[in-house]
Amino acid sequence: MDMQNCKICPVECGANRNERAGACGAQGLKIAKYYLHPFEEPCISFEKGSGTIFFCGCNLRCAFCQNYEVSRAKRGKEISPSELADIFKELEGMGAENISLVTPSHFVSYLVSAFEIYKPKIPVVYNTGSYEKIETLRLIDPYVDIYLPDMKFYSPTLSLRYLGKADYFEVASKAIAFMANKPLKMTTEGKMLSGLIVRHLVMPFCVSDSKAVLKWFARELPNHAYLSLMSQYTPFGEIEGFPELSRPVTAREYETVVQTAFELGIENLFLQERGSSGQSYIPKWDF
Repeated sequence: MDMQNCKICPVECGANRNERAGACGAQGLKIAKYYLHPFEEPCISFEKGSGTIFFCGCNLRCAFCQNYEVSRAKRGKEISPSELADIFKELEGMGAENISLVTPSHFVSYLVSAFEIYKPKIPVVYNTGSYEKIETLRLIDPYVDIYLPDMKFYSPTLSLRYLGKADYFEVASKAIAFMANKPLKMTTEGKMLSGLIVRHLVMPFCVSDSKAVLKWFARELPNHAYLSLMSQYTPFGEIEGFPELSRPVTAREYETVVQTAFELGIENLFLQERGSSGQSYIPKWDF
């Protein structure tokens, strides 16, 4: 993939990432942390935790991002694909249930190089905001076992306001449809080996939009897809100009969305406890 005229994601900024950062804020391969993460969905963290690697930079500009310093590439450590392959091995040695790549899409060419050096013996999770090009997903798909994408908003108006991308749903829905081709494989103990889990974060004053997302999920995705409804929104990031985002979601907002999921007959469903919001759940960055 051409890093001299980067078009790896739908932004297609055309940056020469051999010389400067692209619209994602990243130039070379850069990470902020890797560790055994115990707070993912139960079938992902399972018993020993998910071997999670947080990559720096992002092709979205979510005003409310809880990993703001990392998504804006304000911190982090540059590594080589060979060093990333060594991290895969290290996490495996620590007993990780899987290797989870968080916000990886703008590094796909580097990831492929790392996987060519070492393919983990445990499942690989692709954890993304879903603003993805299908041709980029095709490059990484042979190395991915589990897709863990967000579906943030249905409305172009909300997407433009909070993400800076009016076409977010149009792009993300196509990307997730591609991801849904992964077959569901679970162990008898409940650990996911292959499949798709779509995450949706319920936002303040956005219940109607959440309902639209759930209707899309129930209508368009296969029965083997899982939905993870998250209540953990915490006021964070660059929200000074967004007074409506200055509070967590209410119990009523979250429960209304949960009830909609039940009414739509969505059975493969993960719910989140109300106490899951708060800055205590934001990782302490290593680099």
